[in-house]
Amino acid sequence: MDPDQQLTRLAAEVLARTKVVAMVGASPNPDRPSHQVMQVLLAHGYEVIPVTPRAQRILERRAYPDLAAVPAHLDIDLVDIFRRSELAGAHVDEAIARGAGAVWLQLGVIDHAAAERARAAGLDVVMNRCPAIELARGA
Repeated sequence: MDPDQQLTRLAAEVLARTKVVAMVGASPNPDRPSHQVMQVLLAHGYEVIPVTPRAQRILERRAYPDLAAVPAHLDIDLVDIFRRSELAGAHVDEAIARGAGAVWLQLGVIDHAAAERARAAGLDVVMNRCPAIELARGA
């Protein structure tokens, strides 16, 4: 199986076992991709926790300024990162510290060193993909 097929399979597995997604970089602006992906995830039955210092609520969900501020009783299965590549690593480290099961770096978000840290900590990593596109594929 080639690496692209392996990543497609991993993306489907991550989405199948995920119930709660923390979306880092969520936006209250309906024109932003993170807002649109959040809508898709909600429509597919995922619980989405918006993580951004720029809003208190997004799509009727309470937003938190960072992952550390999300209450400990909210188990996070997946941290979906909508930040520039050079900022993604810090959020991957937060996901590791939080004990998330997986991190997902959105289309165009690439940080190989952070991905390796996450894998070494036991997290699954999907990078340079979009969960909305994967769900449309039938993941």
